[in-house]
Amino acid sequence: MTGIWNSRLICLNLLDRMMSEQWWRSVIFLIVLMFCVGTGAFVGINIGMDVTDLPSASDVVAILKANQITHVRLYDADNRMLNALAGTGIEVMVGVANEEVLGIGQSPSVAAAWINKNVVSYLPSTNITAIAVGSEVLTSIPNAAPILVPAMNYLHNALVASNINFQVKVSSPQSMDMIPRPFPPSDATFNSTWSSIMYQFLQFLKNTGSFYMLNANPYYGYTKGNGIFPLEFALFEPLSLTKQIVDPNTLFHYPSMFESMVDATYYSIEALNFSGIPVVVTETGWPWLGGANESDATVENAETYNSNLFRRVLNDSGSPSQPSLPIRTYIYELFNEDKRPGPLSEKNWGLFFTNGTPIYPLSFSSSDRLTANSSGIGLFCVAKPGADVSSLQSGLNWACGQGQANCSAIQEGQPCYDPNTLQDHASYAYNDYFHKMQSIGGTCDFSGTATTTAVDPSHGSCVFAGSSGSNTTGAITPSTALGPTTSLTGVSSMLQVSEVVFLIPAILLALFGI
Repeated sequence: MTGIWNSRLICLNLLDRMMSEQWWRSVIFLIVLMFCVGTGAFVGINIGMDVTDLPSASDVVAILKANQITHVRLYDADNRMLNALAGTGIEVMVGVANEEVLGIGQSPSVAAAWINKNVVSYLPSTNITAIAVGSEVLTSIPNAAPILVPAMNYLHNALVASNINFQVKVSSPQSMDMIPRPFPPSDATFNSTWSSIMYQFLQFLKNTGSFYMLNANPYYGYTKGNGIFPLEFALFEPLSLTKQIVDPNTLFHYPSMFESMVDATYYSIEALNFSGIPVVVTETGWPWLGGANESDATVENAETYNSNLFRRVLNDSGSPSQPSLPIRTYIYELFNEDKRPGPLSEKNWGLFFTNGTPIYPLSFSSSDRLTANSSGIGLFCVAKPGADVSSLQSGLNWACGQGQANCSAIQEGQPCYDPNTLQDHASYAYNDYFHKMQSIGGTCDFSGTATTTAVDPSHGSCVFAGSSGSNTTGAITPSTALGPTTSLTGVSSMLQVSEVVFLIPAILLALFGI
């Protein structure tokens, strides 16, 4: 993984140097940029902020790094997150909030100010690569439809003025509701109400070398379909011969609703006489909890969908109609947004609890596997400052006893005995328990006396589990693998990077001394 980060940072430093020395227009710049931007499939993640007890930005980034997540989408341009992501190499898609679209679409100066504040000021330290202008603007705030493309144009022009339009692309996520009849995919077209705007939208994407952002959620396609399609089709599960889904016009077999949604989008783009615009899925996932009338929102279905999604996307192949175009995808979402309005299912799409533990394991084949990190490297569980003394003592006693934490290091004469305070001893015991039990459901709570942090509490010869200086986390290995693969294969399954990407920075080092 270090090689990937170093290669990305080398690329960013080189691009920054080129821009500062005014040779960014050269062919060399374009070649470097082409190789610095990954070309293969990836699975990124959306980070929503409507969360009670949202971790600090540094803790969120620690969770991302601990789980080898290399691409994130922010729904706004939160300065805390953008600062925390600096130097990580993680590719960031920032968002223009829906309420900002009208102002930007009516004023080039407002667009330029937005770019300067939310993009230029963070580059190159924070690896911003895309701007999502609003979210499902055409279907959620149709009164803003006429100014969507002008807003995108103004933002792009501001990127051009700052010489970063090659690195940062502009687009706008669209709902599947834009396509009234998505099956069969080959007959799909955009809603005729939006034909004029969609033509302008696609022309912008074509002219700027950008991509179509698609929010594709088979959960809604299945639950609103009233039994038209089998559940297996929505969950990427194998279909019997009698249930196989075939497009009668092309005879393409569709193994999943996800792929049929992607192809419906490609055919809708083609119906307006455009080609060569790749589709990036900016949202997909499955809720793991729902209300009484939401029987399909279950842990089992969510685990099945997301496990199969990872495996499908990371095999680096495209949809049936576009087999050579990998389906780059952002999963919805990192945490449960419990403050969102709507039914219970709307609040429970997360992969992780806010303490970094996985809500359910994501299991994959040995060659292509990414799961929530059971080791929690870089994330620590410590006692809250000012916690009630009696509750803290009870937590310490439980952790060292029933919790099976290894508390030998905090005994007198051992490396973590000093400072000899209840706060410090509880922090060590809590953290040891957290790293042992996280993969099988252990949390960092201890009756409200504990919290997670990305700040390593290790000191001197006292090394906490999860520290880069720790030889082991002491994690319990369950009967089924719940943690991520740490082999090179596991890393490359998250970010498909050609060997050329590693070769190019090496050549650049030799040529330019960077």
